[in-house]
Formats: sequence, structure tokens, C-alpha cells
Amino acid sequence: MDSRQAITPELREWLLAQVVAGHRAERVLASMQASGWDTIVALDAIREVLPDVACELAQDVAAMPGLPDGSGHCIQVHDREVEVVLTVQHPRIVVFRELLSDAECDALIDLAQPRLSRSETVVNRTGESEVNAARTSQGMFFSRGEGELVSAIEARIAALLSWPVERGEGLQVLRYGVGAEYRPHFDYFDPAQAGTQAILKRGGQRVGTLLMYLNTPDAGGATTFPDAGIEVQALRGSAVFFSYSQPSPLTRTLHGGAPVQAGEKWVATKWLRASRFD
Repeated sequence: MDSRQAITPELREWLLAQVVAGHRAERVLASMQASGWDTIVALDAIREVLPDVACELAQDVAAMPGLPDGSGHCIQVHDREVEVVLTVQHPRIVVFRELLSDAECDALIDLAQPRLSRSETVVNRTGESEVNAARTSQGMFFSRGEGELVSAIEARIAALLSWPVERGEGLQVLRYGVGAEYRPHFDYFDPAQAGTQAILKRGGQRVGTLLMYLNTPDAGGATTFPDAGIEVQALRGSAVFFSYSQPSPLTRTLHGGAPVQAGEKWVATKWLRASRFD
């Protein structure tokens, strides 16, 4: 590692001085990034030297979506038993198996396919959405509660993650063909951008993401978490959930969809909001 990127005694002293000066973790991180520090190194330094400051990003856990403490490897939720195959504490990631049945996966694809168009992303500076070269998929949105199938899946998700149905966005279905990808990004809305306040008026900040895999690509298409060094394979019927208690890179929820190398990838995404989404 370049000595400039090492966690040295001088860096520790500087970080402690930032706390004394009253700076929040987000401002310390931004200052390090502006000075040329690698984001991962900066995050590790803040967590190592300033654990209490880093923890200011952790809001009341009870107010966040997720599994209750003591959950076992199989959870009976609503109308289905779901298996937990992986949990990570930081970032908070949970991988589920058999969240959706094969029939449900097929039905969602069939319902979504005629309504697909080029996927767009939210532009934080304006609050609008637009086509982005970083996202090369096709997609569509179901309205919340649109039909029996969508309603049943939303009720299952609400029970699994202890989060009310009305605090979720409509289900989005995406199709990725060969070579299609979604480059690493965060799902929360950047509070520093001008358009974010307009977005937050409708449901508040995003606090969690559930990504459900509707098929298994022939090759490629994994969900990656670069800051955490984690890769989740896209397997039909399974899902990955991750939450972010603050809109900050310190949550380590940077993630992306790796390019599909063969076949295609179909996913359904449910974003959870801090308050009622209408």
C-alpha cells in the first residue's frame, strides 16, 4: 500500500482532531476523498480510529427493516417458508433462498415483459429520471398492490422484513441481456443534491433494498458489493436484502449488477422507504 494511503499515527491524530472540532463522519469522509484518499481506505480508517463517530450513522435499529433478533435459518412468513443462507452485519446483508416459487417467477416475467422499456435512473440534482449509460437494462414498474400476485409478494416481503407494505415503492422488474449491467451505485437519495428534497416528499428516504432473482443466468450477472468484497450469485427464486440507516458511503452499500455473460437475467426489486410512499 502507498504510504500516503496507510493508516498512520498522523492520520489518527488528524481524525481525532476532526471529532474535537465537531465534524460529522460524512464531512470527514468527504474531506479525505477530496484530498485523494481511496474511499475504502478512508472508511476503514474512520471505523478503526473513530468507532463512535462511525456509529452515528446507525439509527435506531428497531426503526429499520430487517429480520428480528434470533431469527433462525428458516422463517415462516405470511404464506411461505423462507430460508436464510447468509447474513452479514456490516454492511447489513441477508441472502434468502426460495423467497419466490418457480411459478411466481415465471408469472412476474410474463406480466412484465410486454411493458418493458429502457431503464432509467433518478437524477438527484433534479428529482427527475433519465436514461443512464451506467444502467443498460430494460424495466417496468408495477403499482403497489397491482393484482393478486404482486399483492401476495408484497405481503410476504412486509412480514419477512417487518416493514409495512405502505412504506414500499412499487415492485420493479428488470431484464438484463448479454453484456447488460448496472455499474456500482447507492440506492439512497444523495442529500447533497438539489433535487433530493423533492424526492423525499414522497415517502422519505430509502432505507432498504430487496433484490429478487426471477431466473438464473447462464453466466455472469452477480450482484456485487465492492466496498465489502461480497458477491451474490443470481439464483432463481432467491433474493438479497441490504439496508442503509443513513444516506452515506459509510454504510458500505455500494453495489452493482455485473454484466450478463450468457443468457439473460430477470430481477424484481422492492425499495423500502422511511415513511408512507404514495
